[in-house]
Amino acid sequence: MKNNTIWRAAMLAATCWLLAGTASRALAQGPGSGGPTPGTPAAEVPLDGGASLLLAAGVGLGLKRLRDRRRT
Repeated sequence: MKNNTIWRAAMLAATCWLLAGTASRALAQGPGSGGPTPGTPAAEVPLDGGASLLLAAGVGLGLKRLRDRRRT
């Protein structure tokens, strides 16, 4: 019985992983201009929500470590 539960969990995880991969390809951008030509400097760097999430995670980790250090 336990082996059947593990098999079902593995199949569910694989299905979710495959569906997530399909959704990300469906939302991808179409072909663009091909980017800057060689020799021109890239003036703009796109920063999206990923940078702010990493910053928030770093602040949270720092606060947790400070609290843990004060408790001991």
